[in-house]
Order: sequence, then structure tokens, then C-alpha cells
Amino acid sequence: MSRIGKQPISIPEGVEVKIDGSFIIVKGTKGELKQTLHPGIKVEIKDKEILVNLVRGGNSAIWGTSRNLINNMVEGVTKGFEKRLVFEGIGYRASVSGNKLVLNLGFSHPVEIEAPPGISFKVEKNTIVVSGADKQLVGQVAANIRSKRKPEPYKGTGIRYEGEVIRRKAGKKAVATE
Repeated sequence: MSRIGKQPISIPEGVEVKIDGSFIIVKGTKGELKQTLHPGIKVEIKDKEILVNLVRGGNSAIWGTSRNLINNMVEGVTKGFEKRLVFEGIGYRASVSGNKLVLNLGFSHPVEIEAPPGISFKVEKNTIVVSGADKQLVGQVAANIRSKRKPEPYKGTGIRYEGEVIRRKAGKKAVATE
């Protein structure tokens, strides 16, 4: 039995949830999200709550996952999600031009990343903020931005998540003196 799967999901004010066959559609102030339901899961709405149940013979591992995906959809259309990326390096700059993020990362050319629908970029000093309603898409876009210049272990320059700790290595001179 899944402890997470048994918990009901409360539907806040201003959120509309609709179950259409094998799809669940959640609408709110931040947008609309649609998710395909696993065939081993049964979802029903009762008294401003979403109940996720396991169909007889279904896989209990997908039960908790499905419940959390639906919960993230409800949370996304009400509050939204955001990931913060910090970039460090001499000459590294970022700017937003329309719906594109323009990064100068020491390459001979600027790197442009176009925002998918539902994602917005914001740049504050040396921080890039990726925000949107879909948690999975926000995380994927942030990972794509980080992959353009991963943090290197000697100086720590590159793009990293806020709060991420980069393990630093000793350079040649520090190793030679020991």
C-alpha cells in the first residue's frame, strides 16, 4: 500500500479539474496543464478533493507517482514553480530578449535559448530565474541552460543551480607543494 497514494489532494479556490477519459486537465490562474493517466490508476473528484485509487491488479509503484504528478499540476497552476541558476565567470553575461535567453559564456558566439510555451525567463545580476506552471518542464529547461556551460571543478566558473555545492579540486601548484 502506498502511503502517498492514499492521501487526497485538495482543490483550492479558482482551480478547475476535469477528468476526460484517460486524461486529467487542471486549469488555474497560472495556466492549464494536461496529463495522461496510467491505466492502472482511477481518479475521482469528491467534495473539492481529488482521490487517486489503484485499479485491482494495478502496480502500486505508479500509484504514489501518479498522485504526486496530479498534486504538482494543482500546485503549478496556483503558485507556479521556479528554478534559479547562478552563473560565474569573467565576461559571462545573460539577458532576456523577447522570449529568448541570450547567454555570453566565453564562446565566440552568444548562446540563445528560446522559451517553450508556458516558461518565462528573468535575469537578476548573475542569476537566471526560470519559472512556469509545469514542474517537469521548468526543471528540464533549467537543466538545458546548465548544460551549456557546466561548472568546472578548478575555478568554479560556469552555470550552477542556486545552492548547489561544487567540489573543488586542487590545481597543479597546490599539488606540487605538498
